[in-house]
Parts: sequence; C-alpha cells; structure tokens
Amino acid sequence: MDDGLAERALRLAEESFLAGSGPGGQNANKVATEVQLRVNVYALGLEPAVFERLRKVAGSKFTASGELLITARKHRTQEANRAEAREKLAQLLEEAQREPRKRARSRLNGVGKVQRLKTKKVRSEVKAGRGKVDW
Repeated sequence: MDDGLAERALRLAEESFLAGSGPGGQNANKVATEVQLRVNVYALGLEPAVFERLRKVAGSKFTASGELLITARKHRTQEANRAEAREKLAQLLEEAQREPRKRARSRLNGVGKVQRLKTKKVRSEVKAGRGKVDW
C-alpha cells in the first residue's frame, strides 16, 4: 500500500468553509464551521484498478469532473470538522487501495450435485403447476 497517498491527496486538496447546518446553535449562523474538501483524483496518479475501486467506494462523493468532494459538519468547531474531513479522505483512499480477496469456488461432491438437481426439479414442478387453470 502507498502510505504517502493520503498525504499527497491532502497537499492537492482545496478546503473551503461554509456556514453549515450542523450543531452550534445561533453560532452556526455566524461562523463558517462546515468544511468542504475537494481533491482532483486524476492528479493523484492512481493505478486504474485503485481508481475504479475509489469510484465505487466514494459513490456520490465522486463528481463527474473527477473530483472527490468530502464534507464534514458534525462538530461545532471548524478545526474539528477539518480533522474529520481529512480522516474521511484517508479512510476512502485506504479502502480503495485494499484489493478484494478472490472468491474461492465452492466444490460439490456427487451426492451434493444430485441433491441440488433434485430440489431444482421439485421447484420447477411447483412453478409449472402455477398458472391459468383450464377447466
């Protein structure tokens, strides 16, 4: 795994602060505590497989222009939200770098195959029995 990927992403990230709708009472209307973190994913130079996993993991956080958009507004202070946004970014990148394990094929013995085919036949007969009845 590339340990420096998160640091590189943070160097490329653009932070903006908004008056968020999170906690803070009347203070939330005055102070911009919500943090919005934007990272151009193309500038990170990810391998194609990691890039695809990141797109899948990020979901709606991934914009059409190839940016990763992370927001944090859970805390009352700008600094706490900033730390949370950076942590979210690091977790996303770490998860995208992790390769999924290959699925081991299941193997049936002869008895298992016969049993499976028998249950399929029974199920097929039940379904065939459904339908329009001709009196």
